[in-house]
Amino acid sequence: MVVATNLGYPRIGPRRELKRALERYWSGKIAASDLLDAAAAIRRDNWATQSAAGLSSVPSNDFSLYDQILDTTAMLGAVPKRYGWSGETVDLTTYFAMARGHQEGDVDLPAMEMTKWFDTNYHYIVPEFHAGQSFQFASTKPVDEFSEAREQGVATRPVLVGPVTYLLLGKSDDEAFDPLTLLDSILPIYAEVLQRLEAAGAEWVQIDEPVLVLDLEPAARDAFARAYESLTAASGLKILLTTYFGDLRENLSTALALPVHGLHVDLVRAPDQLDDILTDIPDGLLLSLGVIDGRNVWKADFRALNDRIATAIDRLGPDRIQIAPSCSLLHTPVDLDLETDFDPDVRQWLAFARQKLDELVVLSRAFAGDTDAVAAELQANRAAAGSRAESDRIHSRTVASRTAAVTESMLHRAAEYEDRRAFQNEHLELPLLPTTTIGSFPQTGDVRSARAAFKRGKSTREEYDAFLRTAIEDSIRWQEEIGLDVLVHGEFERTDMVEYFAQKLNGFAFTKRGWVQSYGSRCVRPPIIYGDVSREDPMTVEWTRYAQSLTDRPVKGMLTGPVTILQWSFVRDDQPESDTCRQIALAIRDEVRDLEWTGIKIIQIDEAALREGLPLRRADWDKYLDWAVACFRLSSSGVSPEIQVHTHMCYSEFNDIIHAITAMDADVISIESSRSKMELLDAFAAYDYPAEIGPGVYDIHSPRVPGEPEMEDLLDLALDVFSSRQLWVNPDCGLKTRTWDEVRPAVERMVSAAQKVRDKLAAAQPSA
Repeated sequence: MVVATNLGYPRIGPRRELKRALERYWSGKIAASDLLDAAAAIRRDNWATQSAAGLSSVPSNDFSLYDQILDTTAMLGAVPKRYGWSGETVDLTTYFAMARGHQEGDVDLPAMEMTKWFDTNYHYIVPEFHAGQSFQFASTKPVDEFSEAREQGVATRPVLVGPVTYLLLGKSDDEAFDPLTLLDSILPIYAEVLQRLEAAGAEWVQIDEPVLVLDLEPAARDAFARAYESLTAASGLKILLTTYFGDLRENLSTALALPVHGLHVDLVRAPDQLDDILTDIPDGLLLSLGVIDGRNVWKADFRALNDRIATAIDRLGPDRIQIAPSCSLLHTPVDLDLETDFDPDVRQWLAFARQKLDELVVLSRAFAGDTDAVAAELQANRAAAGSRAESDRIHSRTVASRTAAVTESMLHRAAEYEDRRAFQNEHLELPLLPTTTIGSFPQTGDVRSARAAFKRGKSTREEYDAFLRTAIEDSIRWQEEIGLDVLVHGEFERTDMVEYFAQKLNGFAFTKRGWVQSYGSRCVRPPIIYGDVSREDPMTVEWTRYAQSLTDRPVKGMLTGPVTILQWSFVRDDQPESDTCRQIALAIRDEVRDLEWTGIKIIQIDEAALREGLPLRRADWDKYLDWAVACFRLSSSGVSPEIQVHTHMCYSEFNDIIHAITAMDADVISIESSRSKMELLDAFAAYDYPAEIGPGVYDIHSPRVPGEPEMEDLLDLALDVFSSRQLWVNPDCGLKTRTWDEVRPAVERMVSAAQKVRDKLAAAQPSA
């Protein structure tokens, strides 16, 4: 019969129990045993929830204390030498040092590099490789968690990150080094894991190989064949090869030729690949259909899925079909039932991870012929789909008219960059290597408590505003005191760089507990775009104007760009994303112009997610970049040449899209680059980037406080690529997640390092 399975479940806990346990452990408030107990409780509840829902297959080893790629690094003993690992089992201290860095006494270890997981907002810890690297079995986590579930009466399908994906997602200091040369060194460890799982009682193992949806070289395809011949022979386990986030295209023949027992494919992102798969699938291969969206929150439309699933069953028979999410449910909030006062109209259209389990089971039972038992659920699904299609809350004639009226001239600044630069230099009078921060300052317990008290009615609007004014003034005075050149107001009134704006725009809905993991203990609460987007009133002017009134130095207006608001929200799926993005761009354009009219001279429009939204296949890039860049320019181009427009981008590889970054026509771009030791600047050097740039010299995603010489060295590296007139000095990203005890010394050292480099540059100039 057709069965329902799952690929992975959110690991943060329904109320972010993992976040709280991690942060208490890192701060020394609880012991390692307490952290591990909290983690075990989350796993126990996750397995119980999925088993009770009626799934035929529940995953294990989908849980992680930080990141599944880091877990694989631990399993393989691929610990960089700088961490001084003993060479036995990877302990918690070493594990978290790789993730976050470690600074204690004379020990000062930077974290491993972090980047985005394919085109999601989830971050993974990048493995580090070198020629001749040795590996060893150093973490029994996959086996331990399988056994743990079995002791609780749940038979699971363990999940592993595949060997080819793991190697291709890593990095090496030697650009010529091919990580696939290490494949034969790690396969014996994978084989041992499979053998131990089999001995523990496992029957199936899920091996995730999402790189199969990327453009691959022939050598990578050959590596798949070599890897899976070895792994299939290593044990009697049945292997489900799992792909997601796109279609297999030219890699389909590779996937279908592998000696595995099942193949999972994403039919949400790539429904059209099913016909080719059914045409070429070998006899006996089980097919897992990823038909429930693992990356969005909308209820599935069962009627729209009916033909797709029925076709597969007719072709292969019910015993060779499984129904599953498109990918792990890691990317969705945990449980809609926790939203006790959510907008009822929108609520009926939604399904979070817990509800998606029910959708899987209802579909499987319906296609197993048990339609009477799920008749009520099928009827409710039809009613929800109809309600959404007919709702008058989704479409706005005013928004449609304004969007249709956008002209080409609205996408261009009133002057070319070099002319704007001259105007801005005259008006801003900034020094060489101007210093600034990216925008936010620490969201301390006091800040969160004041906000919570206001939201709960325990303080008045006047009391909350007075608190914010004090926080902003204190931050302005501190920035002046340490000598920052361009100041920020600190964003104390904002919960999140996307949610804050979404709450002031039409067309969005919001959750209270709709948290999704971004990295480690960092969780975000994406808003939900359900309808046309528009702005009625200014969103940031009041507090930015207040901050500027406190100082003679320029204060940046801080906005989130249209692409980032789009990418970091759950987006409506009833129209092209480009249409939704253009609506957001027009709202941001209005805000940019209001900031100019109120006297703000520098406006930063963050597009942290521009690279993240890039399609996984190169053939699809141009279409996306065309509309994404156009939306940024639509948001930024309505101001006079004297206004300096900044943008910020998060962890990204820029080499292949540098032309698009240039086409954004920002006056200044800031990027994260400290963890990579300025490697990301190579793209800008080769391209001869014309504008100004602030490569981060301070890694804000780690609690360690870098030394002043370290920042000077990074600035020297940047000056090898850029002229001093192009260079800005700033942290990698906003400082919201750090403490003031970390931020104050780090930013002070950054300002001092910038001054020392200025002095060196001045001393190197020939005397008059």
